[in-house]
Amino acid sequence: MKTIQFTVLPPPAALSRDIECLRIASHSGNQPLEVKVCPSGYPGIVYQIAEDRTAAIENIAIRSAQTSDIPVLFLHGQGSEPSVMRFRGTPYITIQLVFKPHALYSLFGWDASVHNQGILFPDQFGAMELEKQLLASTSNEERIALLIHFLMEKKEHNAKRDELIELTLAFIHEHIASVSVKELVAAFSISERQFQKRFTRVVGMPPHLFIRVRRVNEALRMMHSGEYERLSDVAYALNYYDQSHFIRDMKSFSWISPKHITMKVSEFHSDLAGSSYL
Repeated sequence: MKTIQFTVLPPPAALSRDIECLRIASHSGNQPLEVKVCPSGYPGIVYQIAEDRTAAIENIAIRSAQTSDIPVLFLHGQGSEPSVMRFRGTPYITIQLVFKPHALYSLFGWDASVHNQGILFPDQFGAMELEKQLLASTSNEERIALLIHFLMEKKEHNAKRDELIELTLAFIHEHIASVSVKELVAAFSISERQFQKRFTRVVGMPPHLFIRVRRVNEALRMMHSGEYERLSDVAYALNYYDQSHFIRDMKSFSWISPKHITMKVSEFHSDLAGSSYL
C-alpha cells in the first residue's frame, strides 16, 4: 500500500466509548485503484473526496452485490463479507470514523442487524446538512470537527446502551484466541437464546460470526507484524482446529489465501481500522 498514506488518530474522549479510531487516507497518484477490504465487524462513516470535489469511489462490491454512484459521505454497516472499493484514477482523501461494534445501536438507537452489510446515503441517516458542510470545508481538521459534532448530537438525542453486550465485546477482544459463544453465555450468566438475540440487535450479526470475523482480523494483524515465521504458528496461536480450518476462514473473509497475503506484504495494510490490500 505504498501509494496510499494512512494516518490513524484516537477518538475524542467524549466519544471514546463508541468510536474505535479515525483514519485518514490520502492518495496522490493518477492510476485507478482497486482496494480489497477485509470485514472488521466495525461499522463507520466515510467521507471521500477527489481533487475535483466529487466522489473518489466509483463502486463498492461484495460477493453478493455491487453499489455504484457512491456519495462523498456514507455510513456503512459492520459487514461480514470482504469488499472491493474501486477508486477513480485521481488524487483523493478519505476520512473514516471507525465505530465500535455496538455504535449503530449506542449512537443512533438502531437495530444494527438491519444495516449489517449495507451502505446508507446522507438522507438515510440525517446527514444532508453535514454533507453540505463537509463539501464547503477546506481542511481535514475542519472536516473531522464537523463529523465529531454530528456524532455528538446523535449521541445526545438517540443514545442507547446494552451494558451486558458491551461487556461481552470487551471479553471477546481480550480473549479472541479462544473465546466461544458457550464460554460467553457461561461467563455472563445469560441464556444462549437471549444472548444471541441481544447481540445480533446491538452488533448486527450473530456472536459466532462476529468472533470468526474478529479472529481473522487478529490473524491478519499477526501476519502483518512479521513476528511469526510460519502460517501454522499464527493458526496455532489463535487455536484453530487445524491449518485447513484457518485457511478456509481466511479465504472466506479476505478473498485470498494467507500464503498469497504474505507474498504481497508490500501491498497489504493493517491497523486499528482493519486490513486491506491492493
